[in-house]
Amino acid sequence: MRKSRLNLFKSTSMLISIVGIISIIFLIVLVGFSGYSIVNKSITDQISSGNQYDDLAQLRSKYSNLESQFDSVKSTFYAGGADDVQKYNDARLELSRAQSAIDNVQSGLDANKPSNEIDSRITFANQKLADAQHAFDNL
Repeated sequence: MRKSRLNLFKSTSMLISIVGIISIIFLIVLVGFSGYSIVNKSITDQISSGNQYDDLAQLRSKYSNLESQFDSVKSTFYAGGADDVQKYNDARLELSRAQSAIDNVQSGLDANKPSNEIDSRITFANQKLADAQHAFDNL
């Protein structure tokens, strides 16, 4: 009877040791995977952010070109009648909306907003620039 208790104790303690070792290995793997995920997400966000800054620079460039086009025809419309001035001002309003959308992209980047939110802001700013270009073309 003593031998069977001793064998039972040995097998139970061996089982507890093995479960403990497996738990420690599992914990190490889990911590390693979590660390890898955090580092990977950080690197991906930085790369995405770099592309978004490039998109912002492109938006600003398009805006500057469009603004210079508006400025080049401003005197022509202001020399015309009140309807011409109103038409120009309406088109210019679209340009200011595009500027506001570009500023919104910049503020999102400055606030480190999530990548998908910045992408949607960039898409919106591109749409507003297209609207402003369309308004200019209709002048």
